[in-house]
Amino acid sequence: MNTLRDQVWEILHDVYDPEIPLNIADLGLIYDLQVSDAGEVSILMTLTSPGCPVGDMLADEIRDRAMSLPGVTDVQVEFTFEPLWTPERISEEGRQMLQAFGFPV
Repeated sequence: MNTLRDQVWEILHDVYDPEIPLNIADLGLIYDLQVSDAGEVSILMTLTSPGCPVGDMLADEIRDRAMSLPGVTDVQVEFTFEPLWTPERISEEGRQMLQAFGFPV
């Protein structure tokens, strides 16, 4: 049986960066995910660049998707740029997906 944390992690695979055809989990944008016993979700994440204009949109989508899970009572999304994101953070599965789309990785 999947824990609530597992379920939240799973929905992060359904949130896509609009500029790169890859979800934010496989892109390596999620730095930390915590879920309390009370269902409070806290996500620390980054963006592909500090000037990325889609941060608020991604945070809203994360909140909406996570709040739809039974047991989630609150969702906080915080952005950090320490350390800065680099392509090395992309998962192996993500690299394979990007290569299939013709992106150099």
